[in-house]
Amino acid sequence: MRGATLRQLRTFAAVARHGTFVRAAEELHLTPPAVSMQIKELEEEIGLPLFDRGPRTVTLTMTGEYLLVYVRRVLTTLKEADDAMARLRGAQVGRVNIGMVSTATYFLPRVLARFRAEHRGVEMRLALGNREQLVKKLQDAEVDLAVMGRPPRELAARAEPFAAHPHAVIAAPVHPLAGRASIPPSDLSSEEFIVREEGSGTRAAMEQFFHDRHIDPPRIMEMSSNETIKQAVIANMGLAFLSLHTAALEIETRQLCVLDVLGLPLMRSWHIVHVQGKPLSPAAEALRYFILEQGEALIAQQFAAVAPVLARL
Repeated sequence: MRGATLRQLRTFAAVARHGTFVRAAEELHLTPPAVSMQIKELEEEIGLPLFDRGPRTVTLTMTGEYLLVYVRRVLTTLKEADDAMARLRGAQVGRVNIGMVSTATYFLPRVLARFRAEHRGVEMRLALGNREQLVKKLQDAEVDLAVMGRPPRELAARAEPFAAHPHAVIAAPVHPLAGRASIPPSDLSSEEFIVREEGSGTRAAMEQFFHDRHIDPPRIMEMSSNETIKQAVIANMGLAFLSLHTAALEIETRQLCVLDVLGLPLMRSWHIVHVQGKPLSPAAEALRYFILEQGEALIAQQFAAVAPVLARL
Protein backbone atom coordinates (compact mmCIF):
# COMPACT_ATOMS: atom_id res chain seq x y z
CA MET A 1 0.00 0.00 0.00
CA ARG A 2 3.00 2.34 0.32
CA GLY A 3 2.94 3.02 -3.41
CA ALA A 4 -0.77 3.85 -3.54
CA THR A 5 -1.55 7.44 -4.42
CA LEU A 6 -4.26 9.70 -3.08
CA ARG A 7 -5.71 9.94 -6.59
CA GLN A 8 -6.01 6.14 -6.76
CA LEU A 9 -7.78 6.02 -3.39
CA ARG A 10 -10.25 8.74 -4.42
CA THR A 11 -10.89 6.94 -7.70
CA PHE A 12 -11.44 3.65 -5.86
CA ALA A 13 -13.95 5.30 -3.47
CA ALA A 14 -15.84 6.87 -6.38
CA VAL A 15 -16.12 3.58 -8.29
CA ALA A 16 -17.27 1.80 -5.11
CA ARG A 17 -19.89 4.49 -4.56
CA HIS A 18 -21.32 4.48 -8.09
CA GLY A 19 -20.76 0.86 -9.13
CA THR A 20 -19.59 1.87 -12.62
CA PHE A 21 -16.41 3.33 -14.10
CA VAL A 22 -18.46 5.66 -16.29
CA ARG A 23 -20.29 7.44 -13.46
CA ALA A 24 -17.13 7.58 -11.36
CA ALA A 25 -15.35 9.19 -14.31
CA GLU A 26 -18.11 11.82 -14.58
CA GLU A 27 -17.75 12.70 -10.90
CA LEU A 28 -13.96 12.91 -11.08
CA HIS A 29 -13.92 14.69 -14.47
CA LEU A 30 -11.84 11.89 -15.96
CA THR A 31 -12.33 9.51 -18.87
CA PRO A 32 -13.48 5.92 -18.12
CA PRO A 33 -10.15 4.50 -19.41
CA ALA A 34 -8.29 6.80 -16.99
CA VAL A 35 -10.43 5.52 -14.11
CA SER A 36 -9.86 1.94 -15.21
CA MET A 37 -6.10 2.56 -15.27
CA GLN A 38 -6.13 4.03 -11.74
CA ILE A 39 -7.98 0.98 -10.41
CA LYS A 40 -5.69 -1.41 -12.29
CA GLU A 41 -2.60 0.25 -10.82
CA LEU A 42 -4.07 0.13 -7.31
CA GLU A 43 -4.92 -3.57 -7.71
CA GLU A 44 -1.35 -4.23 -8.89
CA GLU A 45 -0.02 -2.35 -5.86
CA ILE A 46 -2.16 -4.43 -3.49
CA GLY A 47 -1.77 -7.69 -5.38
CA LEU A 48 -5.46 -8.60 -5.18
CA PRO A 49 -8.56 -7.72 -7.23
CA LEU A 50 -10.77 -5.03 -5.75
CA PHE A 51 -13.79 -5.38 -8.07
CA ASP A 52 -15.69 -8.11 -9.82
CA ARG A 53 -16.33 -6.78 -13.34
CA GLY A 54 -19.77 -7.25 -14.87
CA PRO A 55 -21.04 -6.26 -18.33
CA ARG A 56 -22.23 -2.85 -17.10
CA THR A 57 -21.46 -2.60 -13.40
CA VAL A 58 -18.75 -3.60 -10.95
CA THR A 59 -19.08 -4.90 -7.39
CA LEU A 60 -16.58 -4.93 -4.58
CA THR A 61 -14.70 -8.09 -3.79
CA MET A 62 -14.15 -9.02 -0.17
CA THR A 63 -10.73 -7.32 -0.40
CA GLY A 64 -12.38 -4.24 -1.85
CA GLU A 65 -14.93 -4.10 0.99
CA TYR A 66 -12.17 -4.23 3.60
CA LEU A 67 -10.11 -1.60 1.79
CA LEU A 68 -13.10 0.73 1.44
CA VAL A 69 -13.40 1.01 5.23
CA TYR A 70 -9.83 2.32 5.50
CA VAL A 71 -10.02 4.49 2.41
CA ARG A 72 -13.07 6.28 3.80
CA ARG A 73 -11.16 6.93 7.02
CA VAL A 74 -8.24 8.38 5.06
CA LEU A 75 -10.47 10.61 2.92
CA THR A 76 -12.48 11.76 5.94
CA THR A 77 -9.28 12.67 7.80
CA LEU A 78 -8.03 14.62 4.79
CA LYS A 79 -11.35 16.45 4.56
CA GLU A 80 -11.14 17.36 8.24
CA ALA A 81 -7.58 18.62 7.71
CA ASP A 82 -8.77 20.69 4.77
CA ASP A 83 -11.60 22.11 6.90
CA ALA A 84 -9.13 22.99 9.66
CA MET A 85 -6.98 24.88 7.18
CA ALA A 86 -10.09 26.61 5.86
CA ARG A 87 -10.84 27.89 9.36
CA LEU A 88 -7.51 29.66 9.30
CA ARG A 89 -8.40 31.23 5.94
CA GLY A 90 -11.96 32.17 6.90
CA ALA A 91 -15.39 31.37 5.44
CA GLN A 92 -14.79 32.97 2.05
CA VAL A 93 -12.98 29.96 0.60
CA GLY A 94 -13.34 26.20 0.78
CA ARG A 95 -15.56 23.45 -0.58
CA VAL A 96 -18.96 22.34 0.68
CA ASN A 97 -20.54 19.02 -0.26
CA ILE A 98 -24.33 19.39 -0.15
CA GLY A 99 -26.87 16.60 -0.38
CA MET A 100 -30.48 17.21 -1.35
CA VAL A 101 -33.60 15.17 -1.94
CA SER A 102 -35.02 15.42 -5.46
CA THR A 103 -37.88 17.66 -4.32
CA ALA A 104 -35.35 20.28 -3.18
CA THR A 105 -34.05 20.66 -6.75
CA TYR A 106 -37.01 22.96 -7.38
CA PHE A 107 -35.66 25.66 -5.05
CA LEU A 108 -32.23 24.86 -3.62
CA PRO A 109 -30.17 25.84 -6.72
CA ARG A 110 -31.61 29.37 -6.52
CA VAL A 111 -30.80 29.59 -2.82
CA LEU A 112 -27.25 28.39 -3.49
CA ALA A 113 -26.87 30.90 -6.32
CA ARG A 114 -27.66 33.73 -3.91
CA PHE A 115 -25.17 32.35 -1.40
CA ARG A 116 -22.52 31.96 -4.11
CA ALA A 117 -22.95 35.59 -5.14
CA GLU A 118 -21.82 36.60 -1.65
CA HIS A 119 -19.11 33.92 -1.29
CA ARG A 120 -17.32 33.69 -4.62
CA GLY A 121 -14.44 31.66 -3.21
CA VAL A 122 -16.62 28.80 -1.97
CA GLU A 123 -16.84 25.76 -4.25
CA MET A 124 -20.04 23.73 -3.93
CA ARG A 125 -20.67 20.14 -4.95
CA LEU A 126 -24.24 18.81 -5.07
CA ALA A 127 -25.31 15.21 -4.45
CA LEU A 128 -28.85 14.07 -5.24
CA GLY A 129 -30.68 11.17 -3.62
CA ASN A 130 -33.80 10.15 -1.76
CA ARG A 131 -33.99 10.46 2.00
CA GLU A 132 -32.45 7.05 2.75
CA GLN A 133 -29.57 7.69 0.37
CA LEU A 134 -28.82 11.08 1.93
CA VAL A 135 -28.79 9.63 5.44
CA LYS A 136 -26.13 7.17 4.27
CA LYS A 137 -24.13 9.94 2.59
CA LEU A 138 -24.17 11.91 5.86
CA GLN A 139 -23.15 8.81 7.78
CA ASP A 140 -20.26 8.11 5.39
CA ALA A 141 -19.14 11.77 5.46
CA GLU A 142 -19.79 12.12 1.72
CA VAL A 143 -21.77 15.32 2.31
CA ASP A 144 -21.32 18.07 4.91
CA LEU A 145 -24.92 19.30 4.84
CA ALA A 146 -28.16 17.82 3.56
CA VAL A 147 -31.48 19.44 2.75
CA MET A 148 -34.45 17.13 3.34
CA GLY A 149 -37.98 17.12 4.66
CA ARG A 150 -38.25 14.46 7.36
CA PRO A 151 -35.19 14.65 9.67
CA PRO A 152 -33.28 11.40 10.25
CA ARG A 153 -33.89 9.50 13.45
CA GLU A 154 -31.47 6.70 12.60
CA LEU A 155 -28.46 9.03 12.70
CA ALA A 156 -27.02 11.29 15.42
CA ALA A 157 -27.66 14.46 13.46
CA ARG A 158 -28.73 18.05 14.02
CA ALA A 159 -31.77 18.89 11.89
CA GLU A 160 -32.90 22.53 11.84
CA PRO A 161 -36.16 23.62 10.16
CA PHE A 162 -35.90 26.64 7.89
CA ALA A 163 -39.04 26.77 5.71
CA ALA A 164 -42.57 25.42 5.39
CA HIS A 165 -43.05 22.49 3.04
CA PRO A 166 -46.68 21.89 1.97
CA HIS A 167 -47.88 18.54 0.59
CA ALA A 168 -51.24 17.89 -1.06
CA VAL A 169 -53.07 15.70 -3.56
CA ILE A 170 -52.83 16.92 -7.14
CA ALA A 171 -55.01 15.99 -10.11
CA ALA A 172 -55.63 16.81 -13.74
CA PRO A 173 -58.21 19.62 -14.10
CA VAL A 174 -60.54 17.16 -15.89
CA HIS A 175 -60.54 14.70 -12.96
CA PRO A 176 -64.02 14.19 -11.38
CA LEU A 177 -62.77 15.41 -7.99
CA ALA A 178 -61.30 18.64 -9.39
CA GLY A 179 -63.30 21.65 -8.27
CA ARG A 180 -65.09 19.84 -5.43
CA ALA A 181 -64.94 21.49 -2.02
CA SER A 182 -64.15 19.85 1.32
CA ILE A 183 -63.45 16.34 -0.02
CA PRO A 184 -63.43 13.74 2.79
CA PRO A 185 -60.21 11.69 2.76
CA SER A 186 -62.37 8.54 2.59
CA ASP A 187 -63.38 9.57 -0.94
CA LEU A 188 -59.78 8.92 -1.99
CA SER A 189 -59.93 5.25 -1.00
CA SER A 190 -61.10 4.15 -4.45
CA GLU A 191 -58.89 6.56 -6.42
CA GLU A 192 -55.73 5.29 -8.12
CA PHE A 193 -52.47 6.92 -7.06
CA ILE A 194 -49.09 7.32 -8.74
CA VAL A 195 -46.52 7.21 -5.96
CA ARG A 196 -42.86 7.86 -5.21
CA GLU A 197 -40.46 5.02 -4.51
CA GLU A 198 -39.80 3.41 -1.11
CA GLY A 199 -37.30 5.49 0.87
CA SER A 200 -38.73 8.77 -0.37
CA GLY A 201 -39.80 11.32 2.25
CA THR A 202 -42.81 12.23 0.12
CA ARG A 203 -43.87 8.56 0.06
CA ALA A 204 -43.52 8.37 3.84
CA ALA A 205 -45.63 11.51 4.34
CA MET A 206 -48.34 10.14 2.05
CA GLU A 207 -48.44 6.77 3.79
CA GLN A 208 -48.65 8.42 7.22
CA PHE A 209 -51.55 10.64 6.09
CA PHE A 210 -53.49 7.65 4.74
CA HIS A 211 -52.64 5.47 7.75
CA ASP A 212 -53.92 8.09 10.19
CA ARG A 213 -57.24 8.11 8.31
CA HIS A 214 -57.48 4.32 7.92
CA ILE A 215 -57.57 4.34 4.11
CA ASP A 216 -55.37 2.61 1.57
CA PRO A 217 -55.95 3.82 -2.00
CA PRO A 218 -54.76 1.53 -4.84
CA ARG A 219 -51.37 2.37 -6.34
CA ILE A 220 -51.15 1.82 -10.07
CA MET A 221 -47.59 2.93 -10.61
CA GLU A 222 -44.40 3.72 -8.68
CA MET A 223 -41.94 6.29 -10.01
CA SER A 224 -38.74 7.84 -8.63
CA SER A 225 -39.10 11.06 -10.62
CA ASN A 226 -41.38 13.93 -9.62
CA GLU A 227 -41.37 15.14 -13.23
CA THR A 228 -42.60 11.79 -14.55
CA ILE A 229 -45.31 11.63 -11.87
CA LYS A 230 -46.54 15.10 -12.81
CA GLN A 231 -46.74 14.18 -16.49
CA ALA A 232 -48.71 11.04 -15.62
CA VAL A 233 -51.17 13.07 -13.53
CA ILE A 234 -51.51 15.67 -16.29
CA ALA A 235 -52.46 12.76 -18.59
CA ASN A 236 -55.16 11.84 -16.01
CA MET A 237 -53.64 8.45 -15.24
CA GLY A 238 -54.34 8.96 -11.56
CA LEU A 239 -53.80 11.22 -8.55
CA ALA A 240 -50.54 11.95 -6.75
CA PHE A 241 -49.52 13.09 -3.29
CA LEU A 242 -46.67 15.54 -3.85
CA SER A 243 -44.85 18.50 -2.43
CA LEU A 244 -46.50 21.62 -3.82
CA HIS A 245 -43.02 23.02 -4.42
CA THR A 246 -42.56 20.41 -7.14
CA ALA A 247 -45.80 21.28 -8.92
CA ALA A 248 -45.91 25.07 -8.54
CA LEU A 249 -45.37 25.83 -12.23
CA GLU A 250 -47.99 23.35 -13.43
CA ILE A 251 -50.48 24.65 -10.85
CA GLU A 252 -49.82 28.23 -11.94
CA THR A 253 -50.34 27.32 -15.63
CA ARG A 254 -53.42 25.21 -14.72
CA GLN A 255 -52.05 21.96 -16.06
CA LEU A 256 -52.60 20.57 -12.57
CA CYS A 257 -54.92 21.45 -9.72
CA VAL A 258 -54.80 20.89 -5.97
CA LEU A 259 -57.70 18.90 -4.55
CA ASP A 260 -59.49 20.42 -1.57
CA VAL A 261 -59.09 17.36 0.66
CA LEU A 262 -59.94 17.83 4.34
CA GLY A 263 -56.76 17.78 6.42
CA LEU A 264 -54.60 18.94 3.52
CA PRO A 265 -52.29 20.56 2.67
CA LEU A 266 -50.04 18.72 5.08
CA MET A 267 -47.61 21.35 6.33
CA ARG A 268 -44.20 19.88 6.99
CA SER A 269 -40.81 21.60 7.18
CA TRP A 270 -37.62 21.72 5.19
CA HIS A 271 -34.55 20.92 7.32
CA ILE A 272 -30.84 21.59 6.98
CA VAL A 273 -29.06 18.58 8.48
CA HIS A 274 -25.50 17.80 9.55
CA VAL A 275 -23.89 15.11 11.68
CA GLN A 276 -23.50 15.94 15.36
CA GLY A 277 -19.98 15.92 16.75
CA LYS A 278 -18.40 16.66 13.39
CA PRO A 279 -17.33 20.32 13.17
CA LEU A 280 -18.37 22.12 10.02
CA SER A 281 -15.84 24.04 7.96
CA PRO A 282 -16.28 27.85 7.94
CA ALA A 283 -17.69 27.64 4.42
CA ALA A 284 -20.23 24.96 5.41
CA GLU A 285 -21.14 26.88 8.56
CA ALA A 286 -21.66 30.04 6.50
CA LEU A 287 -23.97 28.16 4.12
CA ARG A 288 -25.91 26.64 7.01
CA TYR A 289 -26.41 30.06 8.57
CA PHE A 290 -27.42 31.57 5.20
CA ILE A 291 -30.08 28.90 4.62
CA LEU A 292 -31.47 29.29 8.14
CA GLU A 293 -31.58 33.08 7.85
CA GLN A 294 -32.71 33.58 4.27
CA GLY A 295 -34.01 30.24 2.98
CA GLU A 296 -37.64 30.75 3.96
CA ALA A 297 -37.89 34.23 2.38
CA LEU A 298 -36.25 33.08 -0.85
CA ILE A 299 -38.55 30.04 -1.13
CA ALA A 300 -41.66 32.13 -0.39
CA GLN A 301 -40.60 34.58 -3.09
CA GLN A 302 -40.05 31.81 -5.63
CA PHE A 303 -43.38 30.07 -4.93
CA ALA A 304 -45.54 33.17 -4.46
CA ALA A 305 -48.00 31.82 -7.07
CA VAL A 306 -48.83 28.84 -4.81
CA ALA A 307 -49.76 31.04 -1.82
CA PRO A 308 -53.29 31.91 -3.10
CA VAL A 309 -53.96 28.21 -3.71
CA LEU A 310 -52.99 27.36 -0.14
CA ALA A 311 -55.11 30.22 1.19
CA ARG A 312 -58.23 28.80 -0.52
CA LEU A 313 -57.81 25.31 0.89
